[in-house]
Amino acid sequence: MKPKYKRILLKLSGEALQGNSKGGISSDALISISEEIKEIWKLGCEIGLVVGGGNIYRGSERDKDVIESVTADYMGMLATVINGLALQNSLEKLGLETRVQSAFEMRQFCEPYIRRRAIRHLEKRRIVIFVGGTGNPYFTTDTSAALKAIEIKAEVILKATKVDGVYSADPFKDPNAKRYKILTYLDVIKNQLKIMDSTAISLCMENKIPIIVFNLFKKGNLKKVILGKGLKTIICEKGGSR
Repeated sequence: MKPKYKRILLKLSGEALQGNSKGGISSDALISISEEIKEIWKLGCEIGLVVGGGNIYRGSERDKDVIESVTADYMGMLATVINGLALQNSLEKLGLETRVQSAFEMRQFCEPYIRRRAIRHLEKRRIVIFVGGTGNPYFTTDTSAALKAIEIKAEVILKATKVDGVYSADPFKDPNAKRYKILTYLDVIKNQLKIMDSTAISLCMENKIPIIVFNLFKKGNLKKVILGKGLKTIICEKGGSR
């Protein structure tokens, strides 16, 4: 089986790592995600990961009278490092070679992000986990994912969610919600669809990097998407069937 995409950027939310718990990191979720990643690694994919930190700290939930926004964003960046190290350990227990690269210096824990080094790791079949967001406040990990995808010349961004793509309404609340098969970048921006932030979408549009939104929590779904199959929504330059 030949993958449709060779070099990918997989965007994971922090919440993906908490599984069914209310926060923190779930061992079961870590193992499940790592096993899914190993399946596409075996197909020959070169894999970069960007992970969020919302399972540990969400800046939007802070008391603004106590913690200012810049500090909250720094705390969120540190949370992504914790998640990245957890993913690294889980993947290596499955026999995969990994590297964690941080947008800010943390020599005791991970490498600094260096674009050429990251690409070299990918070429050597190492999974590269990008943490620390962009290294700057006011930017989301979605924007970081778009930037890293551009820099490492990824063919696609895979946006992992809990649903089978982008819907016209919340499918958990509205049984009549319809899944879009294909959307344009402009569809997402104009309709304010909450898939990724507008900065991330604009970066992908300018650099013609498709985004695939899919359900990570269905066993084998990541592999299906890589093979061009399975339920998903593709966001790209030209729209089509919805």
